[in-house]
Amino acid sequence: MKQTAKLTIATLALLVNSAPAESATPSLQLITDTITVSGLSSGGYMATQFHLANSDKVVGAAMLASGPYYCAQNDIAIALGQCVNKVDTPIDVEALTAKAQEWAKTGKIPSLENLRDDKVWLLHGSADTRVNSAVSNALYQQYKQWIPDSQLTYINDKPFAHVFPTMDEGGSCLESAAPYIGKCEYDAAGELLTALLGELNAPDDVIKGEVIAFDQHAIAGDNASTLAEEGYAFIPASCAAGEQCQVHVSFHGCNQYADAVDMAYVEQTGLNRWADDNNLVVVYPQTRKSLIMPMNPQGCWDWWGYTSDAYVTSEGPQIKAVNAFIDFLATY
Repeated sequence: MKQTAKLTIATLALLVNSAPAESATPSLQLITDTITVSGLSSGGYMATQFHLANSDKVVGAAMLASGPYYCAQNDIAIALGQCVNKVDTPIDVEALTAKAQEWAKTGKIPSLENLRDDKVWLLHGSADTRVNSAVSNALYQQYKQWIPDSQLTYINDKPFAHVFPTMDEGGSCLESAAPYIGKCEYDAAGELLTALLGELNAPDDVIKGEVIAFDQHAIAGDNASTLAEEGYAFIPASCAAGEQCQVHVSFHGCNQYADAVDMAYVEQTGLNRWADDNNLVVVYPQTRKSLIMPMNPQGCWDWWGYTSDAYVTSEGPQIKAVNAFIDFLATY
């Protein structure tokens, strides 16, 4: 299989704007009112936050090894004591959901009624010791309050460690180690995308699209101050040629940002393989680690409040930054 190559936005412009000026079309024709999202671990938490904060334009979400919305309650002690590898006291899903309802009523997130027609896909590996099964169960119970059972898939009977499962990419499926992508003989990318988008074209053996890099700081300003300088997006050739394409945002986990694992998460999950033959642009925003305030030594997405008290709402800095990345790609 062809390895994707990293291009800059400028290079992409040269590729798609090579036609005469009078017949040139915008670089990308993105459909931005039917976005889907996914994420592993802290990226799963971020995917849920992004889903609720943008439920007027996000229609599906897939979370791997993750927990319920607002689990940490803006408190790192609660995050570590209830929302990762242990649950010191039972998670009060009703209270967390009530907080979401309160924010919806006050306009801090869109109406929760927007979730009613959405598709959600959840996975927790039975060999995962990094995230307790009770945490993922709480996320499942929470979404059951918002969407019909027929639109909710929960996979929790596979012997996977804390990894993004693939057919044959990454390391051991039974070891939670960098780059946290596991050879599990299971195509999680295909499963989640099909669950969220419906029947898709089966991918072929050659990836024709490319990975581009974009400047997160230049695009999102202060909202991207806790993020890496560069983010990435996979652009299928069909999308670069001007066909209408949907958008999928995939959030990496802790210790899985590009400076830590290079391009492993961007290139090895299998998402690009499916996107390439289904007119789907995949956006891979990137965090960075920080050993000074705000502390984020593992480069996690903000699911406990290190950026702002508003981190889970539409005003969350990282949520606003990712929206800016999508808007940039859609109007470039």
